[in-house]
Amino acid sequence: MKPLQPPVTSTTRTGIELQFQPMSTRDLDAVMYIESIAHSHPWTRKNFEDSIRCGDQCWMAYVEQEIAAYSIISSGGGEAELLNHVVSPRLHQQGIGYALLKFILSRLEPGIDMVFLEVRKSNQAAIALYDRLGFSEVGVRPNYYPGKDRREDALIFAKPLGI
Repeated sequence: MKPLQPPVTSTTRTGIELQFQPMSTRDLDAVMYIESIAHSHPWTRKNFEDSIRCGDQCWMAYVEQEIAAYSIISSGGGEAELLNHVVSPRLHQQGIGYALLKFILSRLEPGIDMVFLEVRKSNQAAIALYDRLGFSEVGVRPNYYPGKDRREDALIFAKPLGI
């Protein structure tokens, strides 16, 4: 689906040209498809609709007019939380997730001092990404994520801003 607003552009470390565009409900069919192939326990359409409706930062990265990634951050009380950050599986390891997350972090409102996120303990690619962006592990939520055979721990990461 082609973005409607003039997008913000960037180029990844691998030379891929990206366009960043706010997510809207018109994008949800494509987003739900990516979500369904990227996660064993995907968000529901209502989760996305609620984030858009309540004003969370919901951004997408396009490659040649195709949604390549999306990211959602909620904020309040001087803190923000990365709720969902997904790169289409066929476009992994090309710098798209890094570029989108760096962009969305730069757009947080003034007064946000800390950003938090949770990640599956087994998701080494995401952990490496968060490390490159300056996040540090600050805790563990035991048995947080559902799994096929058992539950999995979530690692809690944090990144201070403006310090």
